[in-house]
Amino acid sequence: MPVRQLSESLVNRIAAGEVVERPASAVKELVENALDAGARRIEVVIDGGGRRLIRVSDDGAGMTRADLDLSVERHATSKLDDEDLLAIATLGFRGEALPSIGSVAKLSITTRHAGEPHGWTLTVDAGTKSEIGPAALNSGTRVEVRDLFYATPARLKFLKSDRAEGEAVREVVRRLAMSRPDVAFTLASEERAAVTWPAALPGAAGRLARLGDVLGADFRANAVEVQGGREGLRIEGYAALPTFTRANALGQYLFVNDRPVRDKLLLGAVRAAYADYLPRDRHPVLALFVTLDAREVDVNVHPAKTEVRFRDAGLVRASIVSALREALARDAQRAASTGGDATVAAFRTGSSFAPPRRTGWDWRRSPAMPVVAPRFEAVQGPAMPGFAEAAQAAFDVVTPSADARAAMAEAAPDLLDRPLGAARAQIHETYIVSQTRDGLVVVDQHAAHERLVYERLKAAVAAHGVARQILLIPEVVELDESDVERLLSRADELARYGLTIESFGPGAVAVRETPSLLGEIDAGALLRDLAEHMAEWDDSVPLERRLMHVSATMACYGSVRAGRRLKPEEMNALLREMEATPNSGQCNHGRPTYVELKLSDIERLFGRR
Repeated sequence: MPVRQLSESLVNRIAAGEVVERPASAVKELVENALDAGARRIEVVIDGGGRRLIRVSDDGAGMTRADLDLSVERHATSKLDDEDLLAIATLGFRGEALPSIGSVAKLSITTRHAGEPHGWTLTVDAGTKSEIGPAALNSGTRVEVRDLFYATPARLKFLKSDRAEGEAVREVVRRLAMSRPDVAFTLASEERAAVTWPAALPGAAGRLARLGDVLGADFRANAVEVQGGREGLRIEGYAALPTFTRANALGQYLFVNDRPVRDKLLLGAVRAAYADYLPRDRHPVLALFVTLDAREVDVNVHPAKTEVRFRDAGLVRASIVSALREALARDAQRAASTGGDATVAAFRTGSSFAPPRRTGWDWRRSPAMPVVAPRFEAVQGPAMPGFAEAAQAAFDVVTPSADARAAMAEAAPDLLDRPLGAARAQIHETYIVSQTRDGLVVVDQHAAHERLVYERLKAAVAAHGVARQILLIPEVVELDESDVERLLSRADELARYGLTIESFGPGAVAVRETPSLLGEIDAGALLRDLAEHMAEWDDSVPLERRLMHVSATMACYGSVRAGRRLKPEEMNALLREMEATPNSGQCNHGRPTYVELKLSDIERLFGRR
């Protein structure tokens, strides 16, 4: 087949396939144009998920008649002063969006520049440009896209439902709204009621207000401020506590010079920063803004401009990890505020809840409450949908446990003012109940002590190494030969944490030394767990990450187990150490170590408010 020159209309349609993949792509390009024009108010209206109508109106600088005529031509842009592609300070710069959209849809542009006596309008229908005519418009620009992809019917088959496409548009506008809290955004569609994000005040407070408006009040209540960077690189934003997570990474919003991106380097840095807090199946929620010299980042990597390339990728990654870890360590004693709401929800009864039938002594008619509470028996009938079974079992007690009598003692007034309060009882030999001035705190003793031991191990390794205790008689642990090989191949890493092992035949390992910090441990169970973790490692897993797994597993076996009775002074000592230890708000597996209930929560539980 001979070589031939493609027609301009075909070139535009090919370009449209790269730049405008779906209605959300068109909205992104048009809103970015409005932001580059200095808009302070942007309104987005869609119909049919953007397939039938996209309208973007702004109050930006607008265009003159000559600029409007050039704006729909290929590779015409007002965002590059010269030929330098290494210093791009705008969101859009290729000059492909408008002609690409006009080649596959019905495009209408109405604009007015401050220096023009009136506005001008221009239409492009499947690549055919009309004459420019006068129009009525106060200021700014209004762009309408109708019947997207009607000129390329094959592309319509790849679009999803109107609702799915509308959600994609909504996500694009959300990201752009987060990047510019100083700009007011309005999004309206036929699927949902119109939503408006008003312009926020400048500074960190305004940014958090916008993030709270977009991501919800729960994020605002559980976010910590992130600040860091060096050598001209600045990292800012907000990250949620490790106990406030999601099952996917869709809650991670990353921006480079106010440009929303989905960059593997940045996502990897976030995972590394949270590796010490979260299990593999949970993901943090955050919004991070990376600001650096435009010459240090290449945004001309992909037509959609969602990927970037950094000149010094190592500096960017290290700065993000450092800034996130400092922020999380600063507020690490906090647990997510949603824990109290979830606890109240577990006890909330449904509309079909049947009152229990009392048997035995009716204590409410007695002049004094009996020492032993009577057992309550539910009437036969449908299950109680609003009452969690675990919560029900907590009240199904015949006699209080001996260690629960700590509640008989008066709490020291000075301890009531501490963040975790004064210990009053131990429930089911697993949970510590403490009292504060304005509520109560329930602590999982095993999860809390597990984090404390883990932090001690890390501190010991960083300072002078972990002290070891030599076993008088080495403990021999029988394992599969493959597990033995994995453990022996990592023997040096285990030795850094005070666990010394050596081969004891083809299917066994001898344990000669254990970390003294852990006391007496089940070496067999510990080695089996370590072998299972190591089966998932490969050479790409950093040494630091592997050591974290080792120390976390050791901490689990060296902590206070559930089912152990604690004296009141032991419980208070645990609470005080939690207050002084970083990251004590969650255990090594990302679960909260305590739940706080305010008096207002308890009053709601009993219908007092």
